[in-house]
Amino acid sequence: MKSTIDNTIAFVKEKLEGAEAGHDWFHIERVWKLAVQIAETEDCDKEVVELSALLHDIADPKFHNGDETIAPKISRAFLEEQNVPEETILKVLFVIENISFKNRDQAPVNPSIELKIVQDADRIDAIGAIGIARTFNFGGFKNNLMYHPDRKPKLGMSKEEYKKSNGTTINHFYEKLLLLKDMMNTEKGKKMAEERHNYMLNFLDQFYKEWNVD
Repeated sequence: MKSTIDNTIAFVKEKLEGAEAGHDWFHIERVWKLAVQIAETEDCDKEVVELSALLHDIADPKFHNGDETIAPKISRAFLEEQNVPEETILKVLFVIENISFKNRDQAPVNPSIELKIVQDADRIDAIGAIGIARTFNFGGFKNNLMYHPDRKPKLGMSKEEYKKSNGTTINHFYEKLLLLKDMMNTEKGKKMAEERHNYMLNFLDQFYKEWNVD
C-alpha cells in the first residue's frame, strides 16, 4: 500500500507536468531532499516537513496572476482525500502560506520549526549553480534583459513592487539571491548556503569580466 508521501509525489508530478523549468517537479524534488536533510538535525514533525516541501509550489502565485489562495486550496483538498489529520493539514498550510520571500515583511512572529526547515530548503535551491540556472531560465521565460549597465537593482522593494518587477536577471541577484544566505533559519541551512553564496559571487565577478571584455 502506497504511503501518503508516495501519493503526494505522484500528485505533484502530475500537477506540475509542463511547468516552467525553475518551478517544476525537479525543483520540488530538490527542495524535498534538502528539507529532509535539514530535518535530520532538528526536532520537528518530519511528515509535515515532507508534505510541505512537496506541496509548497503546487500553484506558485507568479504563474496564477498573483493569487496566493490557490495553493492552500489545492493542498487542503488533496490532503483531505488522503485522510491526513486536520492538525497536520493546518501545519502544512501554515508553511505553504508563509514560505515565500516576497512575504518576508509579513512573516509570522512565531514561525514553526517545520516552516524554518522548508523555507531554508527552498531558499538554498534558489542560490548556487542551480540558483543561477533557475534565475536565467525564469528571466528568459519573462523575456527580461540579462543585464543593463544603466539599470541599478531596486533594493527594499515592497511586496507589490517585487511582484511587478521586470528588472534584469543580474539585478535579481542583488534584489534577492545574495540576501538569502543571511536569512537562513537553521544551522544546517546556514552551512549549506555559505558555499552556494560564494559560488554566486565568483560567477558575478566572471560575468562582469566577460561582459566588459576585460
